[in-house]
Amino acid sequence: MRRVTVIRHLAALGAILGSGACGREPEPDAYGNFEATEVVVSAQTSGQLLAFTPLEGMRLESGAVTALVDTASLALEARQLAAQRAATGARGDEVSRQLQVLAVQRDVARRTYDRTRRLHAQQAATASQLDQAERDYRSLGAQIEALRAQRRTAGLDGRTADARVAQVRDRIDRSRVVNPQRGTVLATYARAGEVVQAGQPLYRIADLDTMVLRVYLTGAQLASVRLGQRVQVHTDRGTALATTPGTISWIAATAEFTPTPIQTRDERADLVYAVKVLVANADGSLRIGMPADITVGAAGGPGASAGAAR
Repeated sequence: MRRVTVIRHLAALGAILGSGACGREPEPDAYGNFEATEVVVSAQTSGQLLAFTPLEGMRLESGAVTALVDTASLALEARQLAAQRAATGARGDEVSRQLQVLAVQRDVARRTYDRTRRLHAQQAATASQLDQAERDYRSLGAQIEALRAQRRTAGLDGRTADARVAQVRDRIDRSRVVNPQRGTVLATYARAGEVVQAGQPLYRIADLDTMVLRVYLTGAQLASVRLGQRVQVHTDRGTALATTPGTISWIAATAEFTPTPIQTRDERADLVYAVKVLVANADGSLRIGMPADITVGAAGGPGASAGAAR
């Protein structure tokens, strides 16, 4: 009788252990942390910040004007260059009018020179008169060539002035800092009223609506993953686990040593492949640096069924 009781207790314990083994959650295929593509927005001109609107945690749309750099000195420079351009144009016009006058004088001098040559051939004019007529004609031709060179120089100066004016206007346009992408401001590095230099970082922004989970797979696991494949992403939500679908967007072409922070010392000697998984974050529950793991499941292309949820 006692032996039967012991057998029954062992059977019950086996049933309990069996049921626990069956309900045990599958081991994840890879571990990693969430990250996002961050963009550092910098000033493109130097000057005082007249306005600066970004705040940490603020959502900004693409194309929004987020800062304004003082352009008073640039506006004065643009006016000065415009005045120089106008003066250059006036000088070119004056040279053109002088050319018209000299062209008329040269026509008269050419006729006088031709008449004097005929008279000299008929011995009705002296050699000195012929030389004077030729000198007057050729001198006017040389003056015309000199004025034409001045007009070409004035034209080049005008184009140079136009380029400088366009350059200053471009700098004025760049004084308006335009947000390059939609996202959330992660950090700010400036305040209104400060003097900034060209290239100085102003704020850092990232699109947190879609997070990137970087995990590492072994060479043996690569056979079960494909670009565009759906996987299950598991994150901690208090005392429970939340499962979110993700899509593999990138697989490293070369192997690397397992990153130190997320693996044991023995595993760091193994070669692994980095993989990026895109995960929707519409509710904003996923954060940069948050740990997570994935279950890959069966291999397949885009739209393949994910592994079993935890």
